[in-house]
Amino acid sequence: MSGMSVGFVGLGAMGRGMAGSLVRAGHRVRVWNRSPEPVRELVAGGATAADGPADVFACDVVVSMLANDDAVEGLLLDPELLAAARASVHVNMATISVELAERAAALHAEHGVGYVAAPVLGRPEVAAAGELNILVAGEAALLERVSPLLTAMGRRTWHFGDRPVLANTAKISANFLLACAIESLAEACSLAEANGVRPTDLVEMLVGTLFPGPVYSGYGSMVAERRYEPAGFRLPLGLKDVNLALTAGAAANVPLPFGSVLRDAFLDALAHGDGDKDWAAVAAVSRRRAGLPA
Repeated sequence: MSGMSVGFVGLGAMGRGMAGSLVRAGHRVRVWNRSPEPVRELVAGGATAADGPADVFACDVVVSMLANDDAVEGLLLDPELLAAARASVHVNMATISVELAERAAALHAEHGVGYVAAPVLGRPEVAAAGELNILVAGEAALLERVSPLLTAMGRRTWHFGDRPVLANTAKISANFLLACAIESLAEACSLAEANGVRPTDLVEMLVGTLFPGPVYSGYGSMVAERRYEPAGFRLPLGLKDVNLALTAGAAANVPLPFGSVLRDAFLDALAHGDGDKDWAAVAAVSRRRAGLPA
């Protein structure tokens, strides 16, 4: 189904690269964003500007990449919008709460619009290259219909079942683990530095032995070098995801002891003015606890 008519909502750091991948794949992409500059960029690359969410939902398929529950609910879960939609399916690629995921699926079904959850793993540069890992769940027929779009945006699609909420649960769990990895890297680097070992040397050894792969190499170098800008994933979004995990855990009676530590560390970082930095800047909290220089 190449050349599909696609409405795209949310052109932030991730969304603009994802929409660009759809344009390059030959789809007819109609874009909308609350701030106009990303729209102008995409239009210059071959997209069309939409007049608003209703215009987006006039396309065959809607893809959205918004920041949080409030943005998704405020912009896209309007019953009037869904009742008037011509789109056959909405692919929601945001990281949202389990509760909202369930409610969004029910509301779309009520108004006859298909609904697929497809949150992603990857930073903005990965999105721009069309190399995301996409975690997807929804009805099989809907997944088949949107598979060309997912292929254009990602290097691999991971299937989690026919209930959209399952993809959101998997994404929350993955981001919780990422936050734990960043915190453990920060603590290990602080321990090493306080005892005379250069954090960069420690991370080089860890990546070459115990922990190969993008998480420890990417975030490890950021932590060891204290390199938190430019922000690929802003610190407040990290706090949001930790809170999503804590809320999902409480609802299912799953204790997440590390989650409480992470939440307080992120709040500490925000209180010290690091809100515009990458979420790896939570490592500065570990340094302060250890009495190491900022």
